[in-house]
Amino acid sequence: MDTEALPLRPSADELLHALGHAVIATDTRGTVLFWNGAAEQLYGWPSAEAVGRDITEVTVPELSLQAAAEIMSALREGRSWSGGFPVRNRSGEVLHALVTDSGVYRDRELIGIVGASLNLGDAVRHLMERSSDAAVLLDEHHVVNYASPAVASLFGWAVDEVIGTPITDRIHPEDCQAFEELLAADPPRAERVGEFRVRTDGAWSWVEVAVTDLYAQPGPRGQVCNIRRSERLARLEERERILEAVHSEVLQDLFAAALELDRALAHATPSSAARIHAARDAVGRAMETLREVLKP
Repeated sequence: MDTEALPLRPSADELLHALGHAVIATDTRGTVLFWNGAAEQLYGWPSAEAVGRDITEVTVPELSLQAAAEIMSALREGRSWSGGFPVRNRSGEVLHALVTDSGVYRDRELIGIVGASLNLGDAVRHLMERSSDAAVLLDEHHVVNYASPAVASLFGWAVDEVIGTPITDRIHPEDCQAFEELLAADPPRAERVGEFRVRTDGAWSWVEVAVTDLYAQPGPRGQVCNIRRSERLARLEERERILEAVHSEVLQDLFAAALELDRALAHATPSSAARIHAARDAVGRAMETLREVLKP
């Protein structure tokens, strides 16, 4: 009797290997039990070499060891963890990943851990590259890990020269403290937007910076800064420049008028000297007023 062929069903391993996320499973001591194809691509370790190793040997840089211990503590308490986490690939390069870790339980006892991760830069890059703002991804030391192409068009910064350098290198020295306070601000209690001067083609330009925290706690902080030119402060700066130029021109004209009045006074008749003195005093007061109004 013919029977209809049953449809093929993929195995659990086949499903996990098909995911675009790196999927890693460990036991409670951190020994790798499973390592899918995406994990091979992200971390650079073939599955055959990763399985059986301690997870900290193949994915965790030194700067993340404390955070990894805190995450493990949360998992043992029955809580999953999701957020940003600096990881290390086989070549030693530190990457920033979006990670979700969950415990595997049997009879309410933790028997293993499954984590899914993907490169944070890949996750947010398409959003950053579509924005008309410049966007930079900072690690907890304020070093740029990713910069969108708009940093070049808006500010003349070469992308490859920005990556790997502290963003504070491009902030005006007088604004650095306020900028660092913005990065450290507690979102519920402070607006995460500020106006600062940045270096652009050898000059300083006013920009507006909006800060977004990426990483959940526990773990090192990571932030995205969206940067755009501050049109409001640029207009004020241009107005000040024009006022200074007008101030200089008007002072020169008044000074020239005072000299002419002084020369006229030397040859004035007694009847006109009083009027010239009054005019000379008025010019002098006008010069003092201008100096006071636009005093540096």
